[in-house]
Amino acid sequence: MPTTPRQKDACDLLDADHKAVKKMFKDFEGLCGSRARNAAQLRLDLAKEICTELTVHAQIEEEIFYPALRDAIKETDLLAEAEVEHQTAKDLIAQIEGALQADEQFDARVKVLGEYIDHHVKEERNEIFTKARAARKLDLFAMREQLQQRKEELMEAQPAVA
Repeated sequence: MPTTPRQKDACDLLDADHKAVKKMFKDFEGLCGSRARNAAQLRLDLAKEICTELTVHAQIEEEIFYPALRDAIKETDLLAEAEVEHQTAKDLIAQIEGALQADEQFDARVKVLGEYIDHHVKEERNEIFTKARAARKLDLFAMREQLQQRKEELMEAQPAVA
């Protein structure tokens, strides 16, 4: 008997963001070795796009996902850690967004941000999402709609990338 696909929940939406940004970091890494004349500008543009995606993602987690999860689970130390990781990522994002050119320091900041986000994503997938899906008080399907709507609002409010 064929099984029907599982309905997508809030964790699936957040994880889709994780996968999209991971691909962008990989594309950035590929540009770092490029000898194309416009490689530096392409890196600058892509890094700013990564920063926009991460900023919006962090904001929807902080406004909607984390507070709901904090109310639904007993062990909130993981959420505190995730919030600290967000703040550190925001500090790096601010440095990247403030850069005027894609130089060695710029590339290093983007690479470190990618490594940092990779670590954060693993913790979310393996621990936070598992706890969220086990929490009986959470409607992750309704939350997915809320997250999607807020994400769209925030993305529309972002300045266009050059």
